[in-house]
Order: sequence, then C-alpha cells, then structure tokens
Amino acid sequence: MFIGGEWVEGAGRIAVTDPATGEPVAEVANGSVEDMLAAVGAAADAGRPWAATAPRRRAELLLRAYELMVERADALARLIVLENGKTLADARGEVGYAAEFLRWYAEEAVRLAGSLGTAPGGGHRILVDHAPIGVSLLVTPWNFPAAMATRKIGPALAAGCTVVLKPASDTPLTALAIAALLGEAGVPDGVVNVVPSSRSGKVVDAALHDPRVRKLSFTGSTEVGRVLLRAAADRIVSSSMELGGNAPFLVFADADLDAAVAGAMVAKMRNGGQACTAANRFYVHRAVAEEFVARFGAALAELRLGPGLDTGVTLGPLINQPARDKVAELVGATVGAGARLHTGGHAPDRPGYFYAPTVLADVPPDAPVLAEEIFGPVAPVVAFDTEEEAISLANDTEYGLVSYLYTGDLARGLRVSEALEAGMVGLNRGLVSEPAAPFGGMKQSGLGREGARAGIEAFLEPRYVAVSW
Repeated sequence: MFIGGEWVEGAGRIAVTDPATGEPVAEVANGSVEDMLAAVGAAADAGRPWAATAPRRRAELLLRAYELMVERADALARLIVLENGKTLADARGEVGYAAEFLRWYAEEAVRLAGSLGTAPGGGHRILVDHAPIGVSLLVTPWNFPAAMATRKIGPALAAGCTVVLKPASDTPLTALAIAALLGEAGVPDGVVNVVPSSRSGKVVDAALHDPRVRKLSFTGSTEVGRVLLRAAADRIVSSSMELGGNAPFLVFADADLDAAVAGAMVAKMRNGGQACTAANRFYVHRAVAEEFVARFGAALAELRLGPGLDTGVTLGPLINQPARDKVAELVGATVGAGARLHTGGHAPDRPGYFYAPTVLADVPPDAPVLAEEIFGPVAPVVAFDTEEEAISLANDTEYGLVSYLYTGDLARGLRVSEALEAGMVGLNRGLVSEPAAPFGGMKQSGLGREGARAGIEAFLEPRYVAVSW
C-alpha cells in the first residue's frame, strides 16, 4: 500500500492473476479497515497544506506527472496487459488517454475563477469563490486501471483535494505504479494514498463513515453504486457515480456501412467489449441488416486472440473465469431464444479466459441479452424499420450512458441524438471518450460528470460571501 508517502506492508496478500494464462504474476498487500483509516488520516493531515498550495504549483506537479507518464508509457502499458489482459495496442491507448487527464487538469488548476455581482435588490455584493471539498475517496474498476485513476486524481489534486484511491483487486499494480509516479513528480506525502483490498465493501464503508471523508467518486456497476450511495447517505457524503451502461448502436439505411463497421469495431471491441461505453445492442435498419452483419462478422473473424504482449494479437482475454462464464451463458440463452449465430459463439480450447468474437443475428427485440451489460466481445443485432422504432428500442433501458448512431443525413443524426436518452452520443463516431468533454450518463448510469470543467467542479464547494462596501 502507499500511505502518507510510504510503502506499507499489510497483514495479508492479494494475488494478481494474468487473465491470458490464469496464473498468478504478483502479490500486493490486502488492506484492512485499519489500513484504510490510516490512509484517510494521512490524506486529512496533508489536506490543509495542499489546499493552500498555489494553483500554479499544483499545475506544475500535475504537468510533471503527465510528462513522466508519457516517458514511461510502454512500461505502464505492459503492466496493464499483465494484470488486465488487454492487447498492448489497447493498453498504450489507455496510457495516452490517462496521461491526458493529468495534463488537462494541470491546465484547469489555474482557472478556478470565482465571480462578483450585485444582488438584484442592490443592497449588497455577491462574491463567490470555490473551496476544495476535502478528503476524497476514489474507487476505480479493473477495466481501465490507469485512466479511471487519473480521471479522478487529476481533478481532485487540481482542486486542492487530497485522495485515497481504492483500486480494483484484480488490477492494483497500475494504481500503485501511478502513485509512485506522482510521488516522483513531487506531489507531497499524504496527498495521494493507495489502498488495495479484496475487502472492498468493508474498507470503503469504513471510509464513508469517517467524518474526515467528504467526497466519494466511484466508477463501477450500478448495483454497487446503489450500495455506496446508501452508505454515503448516512453522512451526506458528496457522491459522483459513473455506473453501468447498455449502449445502443444504431445504423440507418443511409449510413456509410464501411464507416459504420469501422465504428462498431471500436465501440464494441475496445478492451474486448469490457467497457461501460461498449456498444451493447446493435439496431440496424432492415434494408441493410444482412449486409452489416456480414461485414461486421468478417471484420471480427479477422481478429487474432492471444496474450496481449504477443506480436499480432488484436483481442485479449476476458478478465476472469466468471466473466467468461457469463458471456457464454448470455450467448447460449440468446441462441436458445431464436437468434442466429453468425460468427464465434465459443471459448477456444487454450489457457486463459478467452472468448471468440461473436455476432448474433436475428435477435428477438425482447431477448435477455439486450437488457444486460454484456462486458465481452458479443454483438447482438436487431433489425428495425422506422426511425421512431429505432429510438424507442434504444431508449428501452434503465441505463443512459452513451449511444452511437450512423447515418448519412445530418438532420436525422442531430434529431435522433436529441431524442436518445444518453449523456453522450457518438454521431458517426465509435469513440466518445475525451478528457476535455463531460463524461457521464443519465438515468441509472450515474450522477455527475467527469472530464472537462465539470470534472474539477465535482471536487469544489462554491462559497458565497455577502458583502457591502
């Protein structure tokens, strides 16, 4: 663990497994409730000095961390592959994306402007500035172990907050490496603390009930998000939630199918489909559905499965055995419900948690696979006939994180984008993630936004002073 600028041993260990082999590759400390509270204490002790640090200095430290991350991109990418399983190309892309959050918030740190106005009645002035919210608990998932950490650490530090990061127990190595990098960049002891733990519920609950913790930022499943929101309610801890998704991918008859297939490969297959932004349901106009299925299936069939560090590999394993079992069960149930297996549909006979990229055609609109976040390389395709039907099918979910649509008609594209119940829309694009844009969802996909100006505002408290002169 990394607590108060020191590497701390724990009473137990967590084995970190390579998903490509199923074999353990490292061990890290398994943090306890006491360890978590020690980290909270270290963050609290460092809080006032860090909040008083000049914004320019905070910016310089974040920028130095960005530079170190870029310099060591290959080593960090290989570490991600080792514990997460994604391909080296995917991991390199993640490191670049993760580093950009440090650079973006280095730039935002010096732009925390307030405001001055006159009350409508003319009796006094309205002076508003912003104060750091305080000790922030950051809980991150395994699928993007670098980017999910920096997307939270960057704005928190820029705002003047200190943090305790609780990474996923499947992928703690990257978080610890980032903590070391931030320390090397000059971030003071106690400002960033990392506590890996397999006792996630207990240690996070203990932190949320500690009066020194004022902020929770969580990325993960909606189910876990609900539990954490209940715990945060006990002490009214400010909470940001980036939760599950069930992204629709709409292809209209006038779409450029080559572009749509290329976009689908990104939206579906980034990180092997293990992303909250992954395209989960494909709704294709009946006039082009067969052609889309054929082209998309052919593109998926060209992917080469294997360990992410092997030359030429373009699709890595799923994170663990339960994840692969879930994907296999969903595929089996969907075929049983009447869908046609076009491509894939099996786990190859090899070590590791691999599953072949799969296209399911003629999927019934009420198939269970369309209601669940697949989190794997499986694309169910449903045909539609009208624009209204496509919008209705896309919005028929409790989630609203991201939607994708392809059309050659800009008016239709913008009209449908406004009708979709999603916090983000990829219009003729298969990738929406961008540090300078607000990332987050509607409905049960979350609360608040990360990235852009909104990301730093989540770690600030507006402070109003009524003053007369």
